Amino acid sequence: MTQPIRLAINGASGRMGRALLALIREDGRFELVSALVSKSSAHNGAPVFPELPSLLRYSDEWDAIAADVVIDFSGPDGLASAIAYCVAHDAALVTGTTGIDASLQTKLDEASQRIPLLHATNFSLGVAVLKRLLRQAAAALPDWDLEIIEAHHNRKEDAPSGTALTLGHAAAEARGTTLAKDAVYTREGRPGARRSGSIGFAVVRGGDVVGEHTALLLGQGECVELSHRATDRSIFARGALEAAAWLAGRKPGSYDIDDMLQARVAG
Repeated sequence: MTQPIRLAINGASGRMGRALLALIREDGRFELVSALVSKSSAHNGAPVFPELPSLLRYSDEWDAIAADVVIDFSGPDGLASAIAYCVAHDAALVTGTTGIDASLQTKLDEASQRIPLLHATNFSLGVAVLKRLLRQAAAALPDWDLEIIEAHHNRKEDAPSGTALTLGHAAAEARGTTLAKDAVYTREGRPGARRSGSIGFAVVRGGDVVGEHTALLLGQGECVELSHRATDRSIFARGALEAAAWLAGRKPGSYDIDDMLQARVAG
C-alpha cells in the first residue's frame, strides 16, 4: 500500500487553511503532520480539528516538521519561511499566496531549481479554463479594448487580485506585450481618453464575496464578456490538494495548474 503524503499546511488559521483542514479529514492520500499559524492568529479562533492541538505549530517552528509537501496560503513573510524550509528539506511546495514582490518572486524562481514548486493565484479549474479562453480571445481581437474586473470579500488585502493579474498577464502575452507596459490600475479625475492597447483593471471589495473575475473585450457595437464566479471557497482547497498530490515526488521545476491539467489529459 502506498504511504500517505506527509502534508504541512502553512496559514492554517486563515480561510483557505480552514477549508483545507476540513477536507483533509476525508482524504486518505495525505497524513497531516503540521498546521502552522502565526502567533497572532493562533489566539483568534484556531480551526476546530480533532488532531490540531498536537499538530499546531507557530510559524517560527519549522524545525519540528517532517513534511513531503507544504501547502502555503499565508502571506509574503510566511511564504518566505515555507520556501526556506522546503529547499532545506527537499519538500515540494504548493502556494497560493498573493501580493508577491520582485524579491520574493526571485526566491520562488531560485527555489524551483531545487524543489518541485507549484504557484497559482487561483486553484479553480474553472479559472484555468477562463485563462485559456481569455488568451484566445485577446489574440483573436487584438484591437478591442480589454478591461478586467474583480471582486472579493472585505478582508482581502492585496489589489488587484493575483488571479486578475494572472489573467492580465495571459492576455498581454497573447497580444505580444506586457502588463508593465500596458496595464492601467487607477483612473480618477480627468485621465483623458483611453489609450489604445491598454489593459485596464477595476477592483471591488465588500461583504463575503469569495471571488469574481470578469474580462470585458469591447469593440464597436459589441462586447465579449468572459466571467467566473466562485460561490464556495472549498473549490480552491480541493484544487490545492489535487496539486499537492500531483506535485509530490516530481522533479524540481516551476509548475502551474495548466501543467497538472495537461498531464491528466495526456495520462
